[in-house]
Order: sequence, then structure tokens, then C-alpha cells
Amino acid sequence: MPAPWNEKLTEFQKLLILKALRPDKLIPGLQNWICDMIGKEFIIFPTFDLSKVFKDSSIITFLIFLLSAGSDPAADFLRFAEEICMSKRYDSISLGQGQVQLNGGWILLPFVSELDA
Repeated sequence: MPAPWNEKLTEFQKLLILKALRPDKLIPGLQNWICDMIGKEFIIFPTFDLSKVFKDSSIITFLIFLLSAGSDPAADFLRFAEEICMSKRYDSISLGQGQVQLNGGWILLPFVSELDA
């Protein structure tokens, strides 16, 4: 910011001006502001670990994943199933009529939302 505004404005006020003048730079500006105010750990996404999530599941507690467009968890799921020797206990099926899973295994249900289609 040009003088004297650099000294007069708070960091948050500078973000408001940034939003008005350069909205394309707002996200990096917000990330820098969050790092300065409360720490970098609040802007870093934790890595997803299927084995940790699996421990929280049970026969009556399902794992449902909401994915962004272009995500395909099938390869990771298949690799994880092989690692824990469950390769024979899952099915990959479509959501067609009459498709029921009765043997207590895993089921991988690919779903495409209207937004992705």
C-alpha cells in the first residue's frame, strides 16, 4: 500500500481493499493473514489416510466420501483392500435396480451427481 495507507490500515482492512481491487489475489492474501494471526497449521489440509478412517467404521457405520469433480478413489480403495486382505470382500456395482449386498462385504458405489454430469 502506498504511504500513508500502509501504516494507517490494519491487515484486515488491507484485505478488504485487496478484495475490491484484486479479487484474484484474495485467497493468497487470506492465507498469509491466517498464517500471521493464528498459524500455518490452519491453512494446511491434512492428508487423507483411509486406514485411519477405516478404524472408525463398523458394520453399521458407513464411510461416505464426498468428492470433488475429477476425483476417483477407486484405485486407492482397491490398494487399501489388498493391503488388509479384503480383496475378496468388496463388490463394485452400479446403482441399478435389484442390486443388493447381502453377505456383509464392502461395496463401492460410484456416484455421479448432476453437477458432475
